[in-house]
Amino acid sequence: MKGCEGYEALARVYDKLNAEIDYEKWADFFEGCFDKYLPERPSLVLDLACGTGRMTRALSKRGYDMIGVDGSSDMLSEAMYSYNSSGILYLLQDMREFELYGTVGAVVCCLDSINYLLDEKDVEKVFSLVHNYLDPNGLFIFDVNSPYKFENIYSSNAYILEDEDENSAVYCGWQNEYDKDSGICDFYLTLFEEDENGSYIRSDEHQRERCYTLKALTDMLNKSGMELLGAFSNYDFGEIKETSDRFYIVARAKK
Repeated sequence: MKGCEGYEALARVYDKLNAEIDYEKWADFFEGCFDKYLPERPSLVLDLACGTGRMTRALSKRGYDMIGVDGSSDMLSEAMYSYNSSGILYLLQDMREFELYGTVGAVVCCLDSINYLLDEKDVEKVFSLVHNYLDPNGLFIFDVNSPYKFENIYSSNAYILEDEDENSAVYCGWQNEYDKDSGICDFYLTLFEEDENGSYIRSDEHQRERCYTLKALTDMLNKSGMELLGAFSNYDFGEIKETSDRFYIVARAKK
């Protein structure tokens, strides 16, 4: 998983299959949170479970000193060698056990990386570490897939993702199995990547996420020494509704 294990096959095509994500607008949201909840914007920011570093680079270009932490060597290889990442410190570390050299002004964690933690004890470990490495009153901003998304969009549905340009094509078959009792959703992914000869290479991956309610996350934040400042449905600080498919959560470290 992006925050904990390898992404093997997916790392090579992750950005292609997620090309629709507007990282600049997402970065605008982060800066909106900084302006809303901090006396001044932080200088040093940690991107936890940074994956291929799309958000890490977006914030770096805006003048923040960035640290990117991820547990997947495949994803970090993409971040470090496929893009210009000068000035960014990347660390290969499990998000449940990460270590920094000092504190940071803010921690961001994107693309439902918290959902990849299947045990509440692991979520609590991450929240406690984030609290430990945040400056007093520093911000922790992360997102999760909502219960509505697990029950209605993931469910037992199947999807096809594809990206095609003049150089290559990628297709991903995606089958879900959601167990409402455990809150765990299994994702069975089959990838077909076009090689230079025009033939396709197949690879398969199995991933899992767990559904967490906003109340459960709030309780775990409180237990770790953080307080919930806000929970929103989109980058525009929209109110959470019953059909919201993602929660954007902002917390403050109390020290």
